[in-house]
Amino acid sequence: MKLSDLFYIYTGSKLDFGKQQLSEDGINFVSRNSNNNGVVGKVVLEDSMKTYKKGDITVPLGGSYLLSAFVQDEDFVTAQNVDVLRPKRKMNDIEKWFYCYILRQNRFKFSAFGREVNKYIQDIEIPDNIPFWVYNMKIKFPQTNNKDVKVNISTKDWKTFNYTDIFNIRKGFYNKKPSHNINGDIPFLGATEKNNGVTEYYSLEDIEKASKTGDENNAPIEDKIFPKNAVCVTNNGSVGYAFYQSTEFTCSHDVNPLYRKDGVEFNPHTGLFIVTVIMEDRYRWTYGRKWRPERMIKSTIKLPVDKQGNPDWNFMENYIKSLPYGDRI
Repeated sequence: MKLSDLFYIYTGSKLDFGKQQLSEDGINFVSRNSNNNGVVGKVVLEDSMKTYKKGDITVPLGGSYLLSAFVQDEDFVTAQNVDVLRPKRKMNDIEKWFYCYILRQNRFKFSAFGREVNKYIQDIEIPDNIPFWVYNMKIKFPQTNNKDVKVNISTKDWKTFNYTDIFNIRKGFYNKKPSHNINGDIPFLGATEKNNGVTEYYSLEDIEKASKTGDENNAPIEDKIFPKNAVCVTNNGSVGYAFYQSTEFTCSHDVNPLYRKDGVEFNPHTGLFIVTVIMEDRYRWTYGRKWRPERMIKSTIKLPVDKQGNPDWNFMENYIKSLPYGDRI
């Protein structure tokens, strides 16, 4: 069966997010993104905009995340190169999620600047029937008391700080990913945008044996294991991605672990706030413009401040707690 046999395929709203007026009370804007269900923000709805319905499926046709399909849980508009699928028959969310999965499994057949998916999307082959186990899946969604809470935030009065004023910036350890023989429970962080930065799990024994470059010049274990409650930032590969680490870890030199300079540990709420702010600056960095420690020490970050002009860590914590599902952290 072809995709067009089961779905109506629409070309999307074709809007430029950068030209839209943002509004917390606006309509969801879906772009070519693999995070947050593809939603990059809320924009003011204008009469000229082509809108789509809750329950429709969005499919990016270009960029690094082509065919990262999502079922939308609110009405929405889209960026350019985002198609919208609407089932031709009645279909529940579990069935839609199954077809999103099928679309993602077809990603290897296409590329953004080669065999473009927009020319072939209607002909993508999908199963004639959904396997019985799909219908037997039991999916339990987390509950939150904050779901209907409206949270306002303004960066107008935030202050710019040097990274070195706020963070102790440490260098990652390994130049070469160690080999290992035992499945351990210590996360190894590398230059990835996925899985909270974790690329492998190591045992303490394997970490003790492995040197920085794979030669015989080993180092003390305290140089290899980093304390918990860190914000870790990739400086190479997938540059500029940040992750909060709640447990001790080891990492490659493609990762900069950050700790609060005031000696107070990050907690999950302040850590996630800082992660989000850092990620907003990710556009500044590329594989050709790496964010190595020598460049990071010259970088700046804009943060909310208290009456004394210091970073307002209480505000950061309470803001994250107030968000939908913030009470689940």
